[in-house]
Amino acid sequence: MTFKQKDTYGIEDLREIMRVLRSENGCPWDREQTHASIRKDFIEETYEVIEAIDEQNPAMLREELGDVLLQVVFHTQIEEEAGAFSFDDVVDEICKKLIVRHPHVFGDANVSNVSDVLDQWTRIKQETKGQKTASETLCAVPKQLPALMRSQKVQNRAKKAGFDYPDVSMAFDDLKSEVTELQSALQAQDENNIEEELGDVLFSAVNVARLCGKDAEEMLTGSCNKFIERFQRVEMLSNEEQISLKDASLKQLIALWKKAKQE
Repeated sequence: MTFKQKDTYGIEDLREIMRVLRSENGCPWDREQTHASIRKDFIEETYEVIEAIDEQNPAMLREELGDVLLQVVFHTQIEEEAGAFSFDDVVDEICKKLIVRHPHVFGDANVSNVSDVLDQWTRIKQETKGQKTASETLCAVPKQLPALMRSQKVQNRAKKAGFDYPDVSMAFDDLKSEVTELQSALQAQDENNIEEELGDVLFSAVNVARLCGKDAEEMLTGSCNKFIERFQRVEMLSNEEQISLKDASLKQLIALWKKAKQE
C-alpha cells in the first residue's frame, strides 16, 4: 500500500487515512465497525476532552480534541461508503446553521445583550426544527444525556414556556415534600413507589440547583470528588490506627469519617 508520510498532516490527510483503514486492504477492526459499535467510544472521547479542560492541560486537550475529530471522520466515512452523505455535507450543514442562527452577525438583526442572543437562538432553533409547542421542545432534549443534565435542560425549557417556581424557596419546599413521600414509600417497602419517589427527589434537587444558578451535574461531580478524597484519608487513617475497614464497626467508621472531614 502506498501512503505518503509527512512531517505535518491536515484534515484531508485524516480523511484519507480513515478511507485507507476502512478499505479492503486496510485494518480488519476498523473495517468491521459500525455507528453502534463505536458509539461508546465517541462518548468516552468527549468526556476525556472535558477532563483536559477541567485540568487546564493544553497538550492533553489538543490530543483529546484530535480523538473526537477522529470519531467525526470515522462516522462520516461510514455514511460516505453507504452513499448517504459526505464529510463536506457535514461541514456545509454546520456552516449554514451558524449563519442562520447568527443573523445579528451575518444579517441585519439587532441584539442588545447576551440574553437577546440566546432568546434569538432558541426562537430560530425552534423554527428551523419545526417545534411549535413547548412540549415539543422538551421532547427534543436527547434521552441519552446524563440524567442530571437532561433534567436541568428540560426544566430550563419549561421555564421558557412560563412553567417554573417563582423562587428557590418554593422549589426547596417541594424537595422536602418529595423526601417525605420517599420516606413513606420506604416505610411501606413499596419497591415500585420507592423507585418513583427517588426519581422525584433527584429531579426536585435539580430544580433547587437550577434556581440557585448552579449546574447539578457539576455539583454532583464535585461531591463525588470530595467523597473520594475523604475516603482516601479514611483509608490512610484506618491503616495508621490498624483498623480494617471491612471489619470495623459502624461507630469506628463514623469516627474515621468525622476525623477525615475535620482535616
